[in-house]
Amino acid sequence: MMLRLRSVLSLLLVVITTFLVSCSSPTVKVPDTYTPDRLSQIETFLIPVDEARKGMNTLGEFVKDDNWIDTRTYIHGPFGFLRRDLTYLANTLLPSDKAKAKELVDEIFAHLERLDAAAKDNNSAVTNNEYRNALADFDAYLDLVPTEAS
Repeated sequence: MMLRLRSVLSLLLVVITTFLVSCSSPTVKVPDTYTPDRLSQIETFLIPVDEARKGMNTLGEFVKDDNWIDTRTYIHGPFGFLRRDLTYLANTLLPSDKAKAKELVDEIFAHLERLDAAAKDNNSAVTNNEYRNALADFDAYLDLVPTEAS
């Protein structure tokens, strides 16, 4: 009888231990610095974002000249993948920078959408204002991107 009780008790302990181990999850610590590998990944995602930032100057010329058609075409053409590119880059940042970067992505696109609507209505004052705001948010976004290991 004692042998049978020991076997049942041993089996019960194995089941409980297995259950407890399976319910726990490993904790993954995200590094709080920019490693060389992460910086390399950031550099890769930064290439199209840098090109888009240069394109903001072209967009600014269209806005300054009240060139409504080219303004709208430029927003929908060369900036067609900008949200994706900015989001990919934001996802490579440290958690402390990622939230702010994603917020800035949303703000940049809110300005571009309002700029597009204003250009459709031939509204020079609003297009100029939204362009300046989009450019400021874009630069604030780029300020979050590290250039060297921390």
